[in-house]
Amino acid sequence: MSKKTWEMPDGVYTALVTPFAGDQVDRKAWERLVQRQIDGGVAGIVPVGCTGEAAALTTDEKEWLVRAAVEMCRGKCAVVAGAGSNSTAVTVDLTRKAKEWGADAAMLISPYYNKPQQQGLLAHYREVARKVDIPLVLYNVPGRTAVNILPETAAQLSAEPNIVALKEASANLPQIEEAIARCDLKVFSGDDGLNFNIFGLGAHGAISVVSNLLPGAMTRFWKAWAAGDINAAWPMARAFDPITNACFVETNPVPVKELLSLAGVCKRDPRLPLVTVSEQSLTFLVQFYESTLADLMARDVEGAS
Repeated sequence: MSKKTWEMPDGVYTALVTPFAGDQVDRKAWERLVQRQIDGGVAGIVPVGCTGEAAALTTDEKEWLVRAAVEMCRGKCAVVAGAGSNSTAVTVDLTRKAKEWGADAAMLISPYYNKPQQQGLLAHYREVARKVDIPLVLYNVPGRTAVNILPETAAQLSAEPNIVALKEASANLPQIEEAIARCDLKVFSGDDGLNFNIFGLGAHGAISVVSNLLPGAMTRFWKAWAAGDINAAWPMARAFDPITNACFVETNPVPVKELLSLAGVCKRDPRLPLVTVSEQSLTFLVQFYESTLADLMARDVEGAS
């Protein structure tokens, strides 16, 4: 086992949406989003990742978003900035920038489109880890990338001192169990619908989309689990099911931005090539928000710590 350069705190990390106003980042809305997470007691936030529409952001926009988050979160929670791409050289450059901008760690999605072999994944992540001295979180999400980081590959990568964690969003529970058993890495759930199951396999928390809406409730759920109070954690987990379903009724992050818009936190608009939800989905989300979510969001920070 290698001695890690950073002990990533256990708990809930929110994969934050990026708010837009026209063709610009909505800076005031970003500050509201980050402050809601701090007030909700999360362990950390993840700006400029997939949920943050990183692929549609300029480098200048990413810099402002990460630097603003670092400034607000300093001493309160961690900032794990998205820095992955499907080019190893670009990933090295983005990861260096994440360090320069003050992030505590960088999260690296596996290279998409190129479909690297497992040996290619090993070479890609080792190249970044050995060229940039910042803690790294691997992100396995085959549904977006068409490539799967197998447990054996993650186990080999865990020998790198600055590769500290793995976000698992493969939805493959036997694979996740094997990864947790074999890797000298903290594994975090990357699938809100499976958080309870993945916690039970030995995960150290979740990197969540739903916590954009309910950071306090998601944090209380994790804390109940971590304290061993399964009788409390189980119904809390199941209470998230309809919210998770709403958040993924269309491509993430479009529905969660719609729900945040209904709550007045930010505008609904994604950036192309994503577009707003269909009329059918909008009707469903408005009804769900008015009947269920509005009250939960209004009470979310009660009891957060």
